[in-house]
Amino acid sequence: MAPGSIINSSEATARLKAAHAALGESQRQLLEAIAVCSHYETWRADGYRDFNRWVAAQLQTSSWNARRWANAAVVLPELPGVAEALIGGTLSIDKVLELSRFATPETEDRLISWARQVAPATIRRRADVANAPDREETIESDKSRHLDYWWTDDDRRLWLEGSWPSEQGAVIAKALDRMAGRLPDIVDDEDELPSFETSIAMRRADALVALASHRIAEDADADRATVVVHVDAETLGSDRGGAEIEGGGVMGAETARRLACDGRIEFAFHDRRGRTVGVDRATRTPSAWLVRQLRHRDRGCTFPGCDARRFLHAHHIWHWGWGGPTDLDNLVLVCTFHHKLVHEYGWRVELGSGAVVTWRRRDGTPFDPSDTSAPGHDVEAPEAVRIAEHAQCLAAREGSQDLGPPALRGQVPLSLGERLLQSR
Repeated sequence: MAPGSIINSSEATARLKAAHAALGESQRQLLEAIAVCSHYETWRADGYRDFNRWVAAQLQTSSWNARRWANAAVVLPELPGVAEALIGGTLSIDKVLELSRFATPETEDRLISWARQVAPATIRRRADVANAPDREETIESDKSRHLDYWWTDDDRRLWLEGSWPSEQGAVIAKALDRMAGRLPDIVDDEDELPSFETSIAMRRADALVALASHRIAEDADADRATVVVHVDAETLGSDRGGAEIEGGGVMGAETARRLACDGRIEFAFHDRRGRTVGVDRATRTPSAWLVRQLRHRDRGCTFPGCDARRFLHAHHIWHWGWGGPTDLDNLVLVCTFHHKLVHEYGWRVELGSGAVVTWRRRDGTPFDPSDTSAPGHDVEAPEAVRIAEHAQCLAAREGSQDLGPPALRGQVPLSLGERLLQSR
């Protein structure tokens, strides 16, 4: 019937409910047909491994959904109240499929009343708990845990793939999300604001690196825990060439320079045949007393709006590969994430009189978060507010009161510094 033939909204609603009830009747008939096919094992003649896969193919649905339909088809004859609720439109098919996983003839009346008042996801969660794995399934799940990694794209990227039992996975997820909530986004002014999904995925990746770096730093056997990078001295002083990671992986010259800022450096001397003829430990790494002076002066990361106190690096303003000295006047503290901003993203940092640090964009203009005429201030307010709200949601979910810097608290983040989540 055309929309114009409906007399009023009440009639429209009545027709909607009638159509829903008719749909419930059709779905009940479909469940009965599935039950008959299960009884006669029709799937065997078609060469399928099991009945669920056969149902998935016949209904053109996912294997996950097929399992729900196959289970409900078998148990629904024992749950007449649930079946009647489906036919009458009292319960949707989504709720019926989940109820069929744990309802019994003794509990169905009470569960029907409850299911009418809650969302399908709530019923599904209760069904998941009711169908928790037994001891043998738990042991099998534990034995199948794994984590694999491999290098791709000509050793430029590392891929991870793993699977863990739920209790172990929950620990991993909690650790990553807790750390991710404390880390900033690295977004250049010329880039668009990332979506929340992209932002949290990037920060989880950063969180994994931060956790691994922290663990390596605390390893008692520093030599065996060190990530070794082989790079020519000439590469560190130019934009040409690359570096090789011992054990797999390659990186560009700028990334190598970033790691060399305060990394432990050893020079290896080679003859014309490429044989190592000598090794000399360089003095490019700031000494412990120099680092203490640097921390006392800068307190934390010097990027505006970032008050990170962990994962800090002593950045050489004039890189030692270009002849820069390793002394207090040529060093500033930066966190891991803003260290990348200087090297890979092309920003600059300067140290003026009175130890005042100035950050400059790639075009050389000074970075001032309060300057509304600067690049990056044309961000559309709805998207910027959405990023801020997501930052607050993440912090709230983790029970933290750190909802980001002031620019994220009820205001629109308009520049790179104001897009950053507060890190501790």
